[in-house]
Amino acid sequence: MRFLGVDLAWSPRNTSAGAALSWDGKTASLVAWRDNLSDDADVVAWLLAQAGEGGTVVAFDAPLIVPNETGMRPCDRELTRVFRRYHAGTHPANRRRLRQYGGLRGEHLAELLKRHGFAHPLSLERQRGAWMMMEVYPHPAMIVLFGLERILQYKSRPGRLYALRWAELRRYQSYLESLSTAEPALRLPREIIGHPLEGERGRALKRYEDLLDAVFCAYIALYCWFWGAERCRLFGNLVDGYIVVPWREELHPPK
Repeated sequence: MRFLGVDLAWSPRNTSAGAALSWDGKTASLVAWRDNLSDDADVVAWLLAQAGEGGTVVAFDAPLIVPNETGMRPCDRELTRVFRRYHAGTHPANRRRLRQYGGLRGEHLAELLKRHGFAHPLSLERQRGAWMMMEVYPHPAMIVLFGLERILQYKSRPGRLYALRWAELRRYQSYLESLSTAEPALRLPREIIGHPLEGERGRALKRYEDLLDAVFCAYIALYCWFWGAERCRLFGNLVDGYIVVPWREELHPPK
Protein backbone atom coordinates (compact mmCIF):
# COMPACT_ATOMS: atom_id res chain seq x y z
CA MET A 1 0.00 0.00 0.00
CA ARG A 2 1.00 3.57 -0.66
CA PHE A 3 -0.46 6.62 1.09
CA LEU A 4 -0.19 9.97 -0.67
CA GLY A 5 -0.90 13.48 0.56
CA VAL A 6 -1.42 16.65 -1.45
CA ASP A 7 -1.53 20.17 -0.06
CA LEU A 8 -3.27 21.61 -3.10
CA ALA A 9 -3.13 25.30 -3.94
CA TRP A 10 -6.58 26.60 -4.89
CA SER A 11 -4.98 28.41 -7.83
CA PRO A 12 -2.76 26.56 -10.36
CA ARG A 13 -0.64 29.71 -10.46
CA ASN A 14 0.75 28.69 -7.05
CA THR A 15 2.78 25.59 -6.29
CA SER A 16 1.37 22.59 -4.43
CA ALA A 17 3.16 19.96 -2.36
CA GLY A 18 2.95 16.17 -2.40
CA ALA A 19 4.23 13.40 -0.12
CA ALA A 20 4.27 9.62 -0.53
CA LEU A 21 4.40 7.06 2.29
CA SER A 22 5.25 3.39 1.87
CA TRP A 23 3.76 0.93 4.38
CA ASP A 24 5.51 -2.30 5.36
CA GLY A 25 2.79 -3.56 7.69
CA LYS A 26 4.28 -1.98 10.81
CA THR A 27 5.76 1.40 9.92
CA ALA A 28 5.25 4.00 7.21
CA SER A 29 8.25 5.70 5.64
CA LEU A 30 8.42 8.85 3.55
CA VAL A 31 9.73 7.69 0.19
CA ALA A 32 9.08 10.65 -2.13
CA TRP A 33 8.05 14.29 -1.94
CA ARG A 34 7.70 17.41 -4.05
CA ASP A 35 7.18 21.04 -2.98
CA ASN A 36 6.83 22.43 -6.50
CA LEU A 37 3.90 20.62 -8.12
CA SER A 38 2.38 22.89 -10.74
CA ASP A 39 -0.75 22.34 -12.83
CA ASP A 40 -3.30 19.51 -12.58
CA ALA A 41 -1.46 17.36 -15.13
CA ASP A 42 1.73 17.59 -13.07
CA VAL A 43 -0.12 16.67 -9.86
CA VAL A 44 -1.82 13.62 -11.43
CA ALA A 45 1.37 12.43 -13.12
CA TRP A 46 3.26 12.59 -9.83
CA LEU A 47 0.49 10.77 -7.93
CA LEU A 48 0.31 7.96 -10.48
CA ALA A 49 4.08 7.60 -10.43
CA GLN A 50 3.97 7.11 -6.65
CA ALA A 51 0.99 4.72 -6.57
CA GLY A 52 1.49 1.28 -5.03
CA GLU A 53 0.74 -2.05 -6.66
CA GLY A 54 -1.35 -3.21 -3.68
CA GLY A 55 -3.51 -0.12 -3.49
CA THR A 56 -3.20 3.61 -2.92
CA VAL A 57 -5.05 6.15 -0.77
CA VAL A 58 -4.69 9.81 -1.73
CA ALA A 59 -5.64 12.54 0.76
CA PHE A 60 -6.19 16.06 -0.56
CA ASP A 61 -6.24 19.17 1.58
CA ALA A 62 -8.69 20.72 -0.87
CA PRO A 63 -12.44 20.52 -1.59
CA LEU A 64 -13.16 17.61 -3.95
CA ILE A 65 -16.97 17.80 -4.18
CA VAL A 66 -18.50 21.27 -4.25
CA PRO A 67 -22.06 21.34 -5.67
CA ASN A 68 -23.10 24.61 -3.98
CA GLU A 69 -22.77 27.77 -6.05
CA THR A 70 -22.59 30.00 -2.97
CA GLY A 71 -22.57 29.69 0.79
CA MET A 72 -21.08 26.83 2.78
CA ARG A 73 -21.21 23.07 2.32
CA PRO A 74 -23.05 21.15 5.06
CA CYS A 75 -19.85 19.22 5.89
CA ASP A 76 -17.95 22.49 6.41
CA ARG A 77 -20.70 23.79 8.65
CA GLU A 78 -20.86 20.59 10.71
CA LEU A 79 -17.09 20.25 11.09
CA THR A 80 -16.76 23.92 12.06
CA ARG A 81 -19.44 23.50 14.71
CA VAL A 82 -17.40 20.73 16.33
CA PHE A 83 -13.93 22.25 16.00
CA ARG A 84 -14.61 25.99 16.25
CA ARG A 85 -13.58 26.07 19.91
CA TYR A 86 -10.13 24.88 18.80
CA HIS A 87 -10.00 27.56 16.05
CA ALA A 88 -10.02 24.70 13.54
CA GLY A 89 -13.09 25.58 11.47
CA THR A 90 -12.97 25.31 7.70
CA HIS A 91 -12.80 27.95 5.01
CA PRO A 92 -16.20 28.07 3.25
CA ALA A 93 -16.02 26.29 -0.10
CA ASN A 94 -18.40 27.15 -2.93
CA ARG A 95 -18.16 27.19 -6.70
CA ARG A 96 -18.26 30.96 -7.06
CA ARG A 97 -15.38 31.41 -4.62
CA LEU A 98 -13.25 28.68 -6.18
CA ARG A 99 -13.68 30.15 -9.66
CA GLN A 100 -12.06 33.34 -8.37
CA TYR A 101 -8.89 31.31 -7.87
CA GLY A 102 -8.92 29.91 -11.39
CA GLY A 103 -11.27 26.93 -11.32
CA LEU A 104 -12.56 23.91 -9.46
CA ARG A 105 -9.20 22.15 -9.12
CA GLY A 106 -10.23 19.54 -6.59
CA GLU A 107 -13.20 18.36 -8.63
CA HIS A 108 -11.10 18.29 -11.80
CA LEU A 109 -8.35 16.24 -10.15
CA ALA A 110 -10.93 13.84 -8.72
CA GLU A 111 -12.37 13.30 -12.19
CA LEU A 112 -8.90 12.65 -13.61
CA LEU A 113 -8.12 10.12 -10.87
CA LYS A 114 -11.45 8.35 -11.42
CA ARG A 115 -10.21 7.46 -14.90
CA HIS A 116 -7.38 5.56 -13.21
CA GLY A 117 -9.63 3.60 -10.85
CA PHE A 118 -9.70 5.87 -7.80
CA ALA A 119 -13.00 6.40 -5.96
CA HIS A 120 -14.32 8.46 -3.07
CA PRO A 121 -14.84 6.49 0.17
CA LEU A 122 -18.33 4.96 0.34
CA SER A 123 -17.50 3.89 3.88
CA LEU A 124 -14.50 3.85 6.19
CA GLU A 125 -13.65 0.16 6.20
CA ARG A 126 -10.59 -0.78 8.18
CA GLN A 127 -7.45 -1.87 6.29
CA ARG A 128 -9.16 -2.60 3.05
CA GLY A 129 -6.90 -2.63 0.01
CA ALA A 130 -8.27 0.09 -2.21
CA TRP A 131 -7.67 2.78 -4.77
CA MET A 132 -9.22 5.65 -2.89
CA MET A 133 -9.12 9.43 -2.74
CA MET A 134 -10.48 11.57 0.06
CA GLU A 135 -10.74 15.16 1.20
CA VAL A 136 -9.05 15.83 4.53
CA TYR A 137 -8.30 18.89 6.65
CA PRO A 138 -5.06 19.03 8.67
CA HIS A 139 -6.13 21.46 11.42
CA PRO A 140 -8.81 19.32 13.11
CA ALA A 141 -6.67 16.23 12.52
CA MET A 142 -3.89 17.90 14.53
CA ILE A 143 -6.33 18.65 17.35
CA VAL A 144 -7.23 14.96 17.54
CA LEU A 145 -3.89 13.29 16.90
CA PHE A 146 -1.66 15.72 18.82
CA GLY A 147 -4.09 16.55 21.64
CA LEU A 148 -4.00 20.29 20.98
CA GLU A 149 -6.25 22.90 22.57
CA ARG A 150 -5.72 25.26 19.65
CA ILE A 151 -4.36 24.96 16.12
CA LEU A 152 -0.71 25.62 15.37
CA GLN A 153 -0.21 29.17 14.11
CA TYR A 154 2.40 28.60 11.40
CA LYS A 155 0.45 30.03 8.46
CA SER A 156 1.10 33.52 7.13
CA ARG A 157 -1.49 35.96 8.49
CA PRO A 158 -1.57 39.79 8.69
CA GLY A 159 0.40 40.85 11.72
CA ARG A 160 1.78 37.37 12.48
CA LEU A 161 5.53 37.63 13.04
CA TYR A 162 8.04 35.24 11.53
CA ALA A 163 9.35 34.43 15.02
CA LEU A 164 5.95 32.97 15.96
CA ARG A 165 5.67 31.04 12.70
CA TRP A 166 9.15 29.54 13.15
CA ALA A 167 8.32 28.53 16.73
CA GLU A 168 5.03 26.95 15.67
CA LEU A 169 6.70 25.11 12.79
CA ARG A 170 9.24 23.70 15.25
CA ARG A 171 6.29 22.39 17.26
CA TYR A 172 4.85 20.92 14.07
CA GLN A 173 8.16 19.19 13.38
CA SER A 174 8.23 17.72 16.89
CA TYR A 175 4.64 16.47 16.63
CA LEU A 176 5.37 14.80 13.31
CA GLU A 177 8.49 13.24 14.82
CA SER A 178 6.37 11.88 17.70
CA LEU A 179 4.38 9.81 15.20
CA SER A 180 7.32 7.38 15.14
CA THR A 181 5.78 5.81 18.27
CA ALA A 182 2.14 6.19 17.23
CA GLU A 183 -0.14 3.50 15.86
CA PRO A 184 0.30 3.43 12.94
CA ALA A 185 3.90 4.60 13.12
CA LEU A 186 5.55 7.04 10.73
CA ARG A 187 9.29 7.39 10.24
CA LEU A 188 10.51 10.65 8.70
CA PRO A 189 14.00 11.70 7.54
CA ARG A 190 15.91 14.40 9.42
CA GLU A 191 15.97 16.62 6.36
CA ILE A 192 12.20 16.96 6.76
CA ILE A 193 11.65 17.15 10.52
CA GLY A 194 15.04 18.73 11.21
CA HIS A 195 14.83 21.41 8.53
CA PRO A 196 16.30 24.71 9.89
CA LEU A 197 13.69 27.45 10.15
CA GLU A 198 15.15 30.64 11.63
CA GLY A 199 15.81 33.17 8.90
CA GLU A 200 13.69 31.42 6.29
CA ARG A 201 11.01 33.65 4.82
CA GLY A 202 8.69 34.24 1.91
CA ARG A 203 8.24 31.59 -0.77
CA ALA A 204 10.85 29.21 0.68
CA LEU A 205 9.05 29.10 4.05
CA LYS A 206 5.68 28.71 2.33
CA ARG A 207 6.92 25.71 0.34
CA TYR A 208 8.28 24.06 3.45
CA GLU A 209 5.06 24.47 5.43
CA ASP A 210 3.12 23.15 2.41
CA LEU A 211 5.39 20.12 2.37
CA LEU A 212 4.78 19.43 6.07
CA ASP A 213 1.05 19.65 5.41
CA ALA A 214 1.37 17.21 2.51
CA VAL A 215 3.27 14.77 4.74
CA PHE A 216 0.58 15.08 7.39
CA CYS A 217 -2.17 14.58 4.79
CA ALA A 218 -0.45 11.36 3.73
CA TYR A 219 -0.40 10.26 7.36
CA ILE A 220 -4.12 11.06 7.71
CA ALA A 221 -4.71 8.80 4.69
CA LEU A 222 -2.76 6.01 6.42
CA TYR A 223 -4.47 6.61 9.77
CA CYS A 224 -7.97 6.49 8.30
CA TRP A 225 -7.13 3.35 6.30
CA PHE A 226 -5.55 1.72 9.36
CA TRP A 227 -8.34 2.48 11.85
CA GLY A 228 -11.38 3.01 9.64
CA ALA A 229 -14.61 4.12 11.30
CA GLU A 230 -13.29 3.05 14.71
CA ARG A 231 -11.21 6.23 14.99
CA CYS A 232 -12.23 8.33 12.00
CA ARG A 233 -15.36 10.16 10.95
CA LEU A 234 -16.70 11.21 7.59
CA PHE A 235 -18.41 14.60 7.82
CA GLY A 236 -20.98 15.10 5.05
CA ASN A 237 -21.64 12.79 2.11
CA LEU A 238 -20.62 12.08 -1.47
CA VAL A 239 -23.38 14.28 -2.90
CA ASP A 240 -23.00 17.54 -0.98
CA GLY A 241 -19.31 17.19 -0.14
CA TYR A 242 -17.40 15.51 2.66
CA ILE A 243 -14.27 15.70 4.83
CA VAL A 244 -12.61 12.72 6.53
CA VAL A 245 -11.16 13.48 9.98
CA PRO A 246 -9.53 11.40 12.73
CA TRP A 247 -11.97 11.24 15.61
CA ARG A 248 -12.34 10.73 19.34
CA GLU A 249 -15.70 9.90 20.87
CA GLU A 250 -15.40 12.66 23.46
CA LEU A 251 -15.45 15.26 20.68
CA HIS A 252 -18.96 16.63 20.50
CA PRO A 253 -20.26 19.97 19.25
CA PRO A 254 -21.33 22.45 21.93
CA LYS A 255 -25.10 22.65 22.49
